[in-house]
Amino acid sequence: MKRTSMAVLLVFVLGLMAVPAMARTTFIGIGTGGTGGIYYPYGGGVAEIWSKHVKDVKAVAEVTGASVENVKLAHKGETVIGEVMGDVAVAGYNGTGKFKGKKNDIFAMAIMYPNLLQVVALKSSDVTDITQVKGRSISTGSPGSGTNFMAEGVLKALNISPDSYKDSRLSFTESANALRDGTIEVGTWSVGPGTSSILDLSTTHDIRIIGFTPEQTAAVLAANKTYSAVDLAGGVYRGVDEAVPTIGVWNVMICQASLDTDLVYRLVKALFEHNDYLKKIHPSAVYTTPENAVKYSPIPLHPGTIKYLQEKGVAVPDKLKP
Repeated sequence: MKRTSMAVLLVFVLGLMAVPAMARTTFIGIGTGGTGGIYYPYGGGVAEIWSKHVKDVKAVAEVTGASVENVKLAHKGETVIGEVMGDVAVAGYNGTGKFKGKKNDIFAMAIMYPNLLQVVALKSSDVTDITQVKGRSISTGSPGSGTNFMAEGVLKALNISPDSYKDSRLSFTESANALRDGTIEVGTWSVGPGTSSILDLSTTHDIRIIGFTPEQTAAVLAANKTYSAVDLAGGVYRGVDEAVPTIGVWNVMICQASLDTDLVYRLVKALFEHNDYLKKIHPSAVYTTPENAVKYSPIPLHPGTIKYLQEKGVAVPDKLKP
């Protein structure tokens, strides 16, 4: 019996040795934002592409406080990938602004699409100029979000101090609801045009998108070189028929700097080569191209991205190389 048992055990062990080792699955969290903006559905589309087309990868989009939080999460490795506004990416990479004294270990993976600052009031309000937020109840966006980062920076550039207005710091959906019930008079969104929360608000209430004068635009652009003057096209929201001059900033997909080069290469390859699917999730993905990665990235690119771009014949300037 002892010999038989030993023989059976030997066959079992040899059988295990003959079975190929199980492939190890890499789990990737994508830091997005709230459900009322574009980051979350965009990130969900990216997660689907990676889970389906990148071998041994399982990706999931996670609801977060958006840009500022996403930089911190990627740095710590809690999400690894983050969707971030360009100005926030620069501040996080250099350790300035809200990251003062703390450089974050991040690189850019890809450029996503441009955000437009959309300052919203109801038409029933007498607020028609950004400077009229003084003495009002407003929302500059949820804490840790790129909207909050941008709105506070824009107001500062216009010499509007934080103690001159009451700031509720609400999410996109909360801001829309607060405008509905009169809790705030002005809400700010830094997001791609046609965002669901403003669209929903405009179906029940007449809204006004507050534009920037040429002088205001010049002051904002002088204070932040990553911003640009952009018009919000007319017809995007019900009742807003004319183009509105505002401020734009590009969104960037960042990743933890220490991620394996081959892994990032495979992720970026799948992202760009299945962009048609991502455009079905949101049309803003039309801007997610290899060419835009080198044209608009505000911080150096990850070596994995550079490997893919060079393979496709896209020249990478020295300033974007780590």
